[in-house]
Amino acid sequence: MYQSRIAGVGYYVPKHRYTNHDLTRFMDTSDEWIQERTGIKERRFADRFGETTTTMAIEAAKIAIERAGTTAQDIDFIVFATLSPDYYFPGCGVLLQREMNMREIGALDVRNQCSGFIYALSVADQFVKTGMYKNVLVVGSEKHSFAMDFQTRSRNISVIFGDGAGAVVLQPTSESNKGILSTHLHSDGAEAEQLAMFYPGAHANKWVKDKPPFPEQELGGLFLTTEQLESGAALPYMDGQAVFKKAVVKFPEVIKEALAANNLSERDIDLLIPHQANLRISQYVQKLLGLDDSQVFNNIQKYGNTTAASVPIALCEAWEAGKIKDGNLVCLAAFGSGFTWASSLIKW
Repeated sequence: MYQSRIAGVGYYVPKHRYTNHDLTRFMDTSDEWIQERTGIKERRFADRFGETTTTMAIEAAKIAIERAGTTAQDIDFIVFATLSPDYYFPGCGVLLQREMNMREIGALDVRNQCSGFIYALSVADQFVKTGMYKNVLVVGSEKHSFAMDFQTRSRNISVIFGDGAGAVVLQPTSESNKGILSTHLHSDGAEAEQLAMFYPGAHANKWVKDKPPFPEQELGGLFLTTEQLESGAALPYMDGQAVFKKAVVKFPEVIKEALAANNLSERDIDLLIPHQANLRISQYVQKLLGLDDSQVFNNIQKYGNTTAASVPIALCEAWEAGKIKDGNLVCLAAFGSGFTWASSLIKW
C-alpha cells in the first residue's frame, strides 16, 4: 500500500463579482441582513453563456496539473464532484476529459453536494493507495447561478451561493506519515428533504406529498411540468435552521473522528479548512474545538458557498497565501445535503 499526497492544487473563480448591495437590485435584502446570517460579503457568478461547470473545472485543473509537475496526458483517472453538471447526463468528467485532450481514462462523477469534494478525494485516495493509478485528478466545480431564482421569494438560498472550481492532483508517495492520513465519510437520509432540489427527478412525488401533481396519462410526463416551473416548485429548497442545527453537531464530530483515528488532538491541527457553508457555522465549530483564528481558514466572505468547489478553492488559496507549509497537519471537513458529511486529515 502506498500513501497518496496532494501534489498540485489549483482554483478558478469567475470575474463577475456581485456584492450584497448588488443583489438588492433584484430582491428585498440588504448587506446587513446577509452578513448577519451568513458572513458573506460578495460572491462570483460565471458568465451566463461562456462559462460552465466543466470550463471552470478545466481552468482549475490546468493549474493543479502544472503544479504537480505532470501533464494532462499523464492523468490516469478523473473524479469530478458537482451538483450542477453541464448536462443532466452525461456527467462533467467525460467533458473535462474530452476538452483537455486526455487519454481514454476513466471518469467518475460524484453527486454528494457540499461534501462531494471530500468524498471524491477519498475515492481517489483508495485508487492511489492500492497502486491502481499514479495521477488522479480530483475536481470540485459549481455553476449555481444558472438555476437560482433571484427574487425575494428565494433570497434565503440565492444570497448564499456562488460559482467557482477547485482541483487537486493526487500522486503516490513513499514518505511515511505524509499525505492523506485518513478520510471519514457519513450519511443520514432521515432529513434528506430539508435541503433538496426535487425536480427534475424520478420520484413522481413519492417522497414529497404536497407538491404539484403530474398529468394523468399512462406513460411519461413525470420529468418536469409547466406547473412546477411556474409555481417555483422546481427551485432548490432549504430549511436553513434544520441544516444549521445538524451541521454544528456533525462538523466537530467528524473532525474529532479523524483526529482520534490518527491518535491526534485539536491542538495538533495547523489548519482547519471547513466547507464554506456559513461563516457562523465555521465560527461555532472553531469555538467548540478551541481553535484560534490562525488555525481556521475561511473565504466565504469573498465567494459565498460554492458547494463541492468550496473546500478545494479554500485549500488552494490557503496554500498560495503560505498558510500551509511542508509538514503541516491540515484537516478538511464538510457537511451538506443528504445529509452527508466527511473529513480528511492530511500531513502536507
